[in-house]
Amino acid sequence: MPFKERFIYKYILSFKLMQFKSFTLDPFQEEAIQAIEQNHSVVVSAPTGSGKTLIADFIIDKHRNDPKRIMYTAPIKALSNQKFKDFCKEYGAENVGLMTGDAVINSNAKIIVMTTEIYRNMVVAQDSDIQNVAYVIFDEVHYINDIERGYVWEESVIYSPEQVRFLCLSATIPNAQEFSNWIAAIKKHTVQTVVATKRNVPLQHLFYDIELGITELDALKQAVEEDNLRNRRLKNKSRFRERAPEPHHIVLLQELGPDKLPCFFFSFSRKDCQQKARELARESLFKKDYSLLQAFSEKLKDAPPDIQRLMSTKILKETLPQGIAFHHAGLLPIVKNALEDLFAQGKIKVLYTTETFAVGINMPAKTVCFNSLRKYDGQNFRNLNTKEYFQIAGRAGRRGIDTMGYVISMIYRPTFKYHEVKAITSADTEPIKSQFRLSVNTVLNLVAQHTKPEIEHILRLSFWSYQKFGNDYDKVPSKVLLARYDNIIKKLRKQEFIIGEELTEKGRFSAKVFADEITMGELFATDVQDELDEYQILLTLACLAYEPREMNVFKNIQRNEQLASLKSTLLKHESLSHEKKFLHLEIMTCLLHPIYSGKSFFDVLQSTNLLEGDLIRFFAQLLDRIGQIKKASTNYKLLNKMNNCKGIVEKALEGIYLVG
Repeated sequence: MPFKERFIYKYILSFKLMQFKSFTLDPFQEEAIQAIEQNHSVVVSAPTGSGKTLIADFIIDKHRNDPKRIMYTAPIKALSNQKFKDFCKEYGAENVGLMTGDAVINSNAKIIVMTTEIYRNMVVAQDSDIQNVAYVIFDEVHYINDIERGYVWEESVIYSPEQVRFLCLSATIPNAQEFSNWIAAIKKHTVQTVVATKRNVPLQHLFYDIELGITELDALKQAVEEDNLRNRRLKNKSRFRERAPEPHHIVLLQELGPDKLPCFFFSFSRKDCQQKARELARESLFKKDYSLLQAFSEKLKDAPPDIQRLMSTKILKETLPQGIAFHHAGLLPIVKNALEDLFAQGKIKVLYTTETFAVGINMPAKTVCFNSLRKYDGQNFRNLNTKEYFQIAGRAGRRGIDTMGYVISMIYRPTFKYHEVKAITSADTEPIKSQFRLSVNTVLNLVAQHTKPEIEHILRLSFWSYQKFGNDYDKVPSKVLLARYDNIIKKLRKQEFIIGEELTEKGRFSAKVFADEITMGELFATDVQDELDEYQILLTLACLAYEPREMNVFKNIQRNEQLASLKSTLLKHESLSHEKKFLHLEIMTCLLHPIYSGKSFFDVLQSTNLLEGDLIRFFAQLLDRIGQIKKASTNYKLLNKMNNCKGIVEKALEGIYLVG
């Protein structure tokens, strides 16, 4: 039976036996469904690939014929897009909507799939669309651990209406009961904790060593200890020692053999994924089947012909005939979509991929390989934590097909540390911890909607308060509780987003935007916006959306009167003149001037070394910002400009940016 295949199911009222057609549910699924029947919230902690989504399907089916709506939230757009496609097939496109910031489809539908940020924004702003919601499904809720974004999940729970119930789905959470207790304490309803530890397809955790080949950890430990002892003896006899060779992915795959395919080979470098795919293809280990290339080309038949000239497409044409491919965020959405379809059809044997295939995407393989157990997190190289490892490892083993899933990590002996590797790969021990922090947007909405005593009460509801004080969370000292809040209030008063106890016009505007709130308010809720044309607006939004990287290269800077005038306008403004993000104005002309002049997305690629997927993401963020401004403003002149800006960006993305 294919993994997570959907069935029309029936259940027996006694709940002594629950079935999904002829398939008897696992105990944890049955326990969760019983709680849902009693209108309880449920926190489900279960290994990746165990069938947690089945519980979400039950909720949707349960409310199929009543007026209540279901919100399904996911941490990343890729997962939102996949769930949207899945639900459209299952429940009909007319019953499913999508909201991801830059894409809004059928927003009044019965079932709405969205990023968690979108849901958070709706509840903080007390959007009327959340008043008739039965359940909110938080997929991958362990993202609450994310340092940058974790607060989104906390605020989503805190600000949800009291009648809303939650289904929180996660890979293993060691402190799931604590998380449930927090929700129950602040929302005043029953929350059931459901924990499953056994995988339907067990995993075997193995390691690849240059000498031992595929081996177990203790055997590797013994070999390395003997190796170190031998090296210490040699050190006394010779000043020089041979440098230990590094393990090679091709040799690992040769030893793996066809019986353990298909394989996800995880590398945390996009460039490395492409390079490895090409290297493997040039070894000609697999028989060529050009129907894969034909299927890939068919997927791209309606896309602009310029896609064929991209280096990533050229490499895929070289590798796909052997069933070898790569997948990462630097690819165009339409290309990723095509590769995902091919993998789902069982046509890809080896897929080199970054973490883009680790979160939520329902495409398991028989084997998962790790190029390394270390990654660069944007600041430093570090070991994977246990949650990251098991999230990726959980992609091994296909339910109903495999009796065992295999997880193999490549080990380089000179850097091997037994206790570190054992700690990462033995069990998921990473608890979820609060990352609660107040944003300007949150403070503005609190001031707009609540009294000071109410605000103080709301701030006590955080998971941080509960983890620090338990059931005495409401006794958090006010000094600790309000320090950050008071600092933000002081800044907002100084810049006249708040006067007295009321929001000003730009305060009300910034309460409806969700990033760079102060800068956005000064730009688009004051007279400044009157001085800006569409090109200048796009440049300012580009600076706010751009994420600088040392390796980024830009050429063809366009220094013209519009740029000079924009710089002058910003420099004259007391607040905007200090915005460091506007230091990137000149290089942003490389990305914006071509599309403003009517040129294509592919023309922009000639002015930068950004990968096509990264450039897509940049333009998608521009669309997101434009959408926020349109919702926040009532100025018809500005709204006309924003519609024009949206048209400029969408024209550049025509044919290559799609949902799903």
